[in-house]
Amino acid sequence: MPESATSDPETAGWLTLDEDEEIVWSGKPHRSSLIPALIVGIPLSFVLIGLFVIAGTYLQRENTHYVVTTDGLYKKTGILSRDVQRIDFGKVQNTSYSQGFFGSQFGYGNVDVSTAGGSGIEMQFRSAPEPREVQELINKRVKGSRGEPTTESGETKRDVLDEILVELKAIRSTLDERQGTTGATSVTTSTTGTAADDRSPGEDDTSHTDLVSGDQSEKSSPGDRESDGER
Repeated sequence: MPESATSDPETAGWLTLDEDEEIVWSGKPHRSSLIPALIVGIPLSFVLIGLFVIAGTYLQRENTHYVVTTDGLYKKTGILSRDVQRIDFGKVQNTSYSQGFFGSQFGYGNVDVSTAGGSGIEMQFRSAPEPREVQELINKRVKGSRGEPTTESGETKRDVLDEILVELKAIRSTLDERQGTTGATSVTTSTTGTAADDRSPGEDDTSHTDLVSGDQSEKSSPGDRESDGER
């Protein structure tokens, strides 16, 4: 999304701002929005119709401009004439965005704005770059105009709290995973120690058996000696 600016040379000739009003975002239709016109126009260029299609689409893009300020939305259109439309944030009722096939591939789409009491879409940023980010920016400004406290970036306190909550959930999940790994390691160590304890009595019995066998061997030795004497 283009960087925010307080002044834009491209808007100087047609945009008049109030005393405390500043430009937050400005842009025009994405360059890649010319691709469909090129696909249709190039094959038809042999009969000159394609050239008019390409030229018309190009001029329309170059003479279309979108602006988001601290107070409202502006849209300028027109090739031979000039049409400037403005909507204050206080009148905005609903916003949405959509992307077609080429828009999804190249990062542009339409941002639609509806107003309270209006019929349908009152303003459309056609082929705007990064339409989701533009819509989010408009929504934050609309919330701010309704008296909801916002940060310098236009975020409301609720947005900030939601972001903090997401980060806390991520931290908790990481800690749970680490605790699970540590617990599994402790269980493995405990099982190994128990197995060693279970083997110890068996080893003691084996040692005891060896001692008994040694004693029996010593006891049988005198008898063996007597047998040798008689012989």
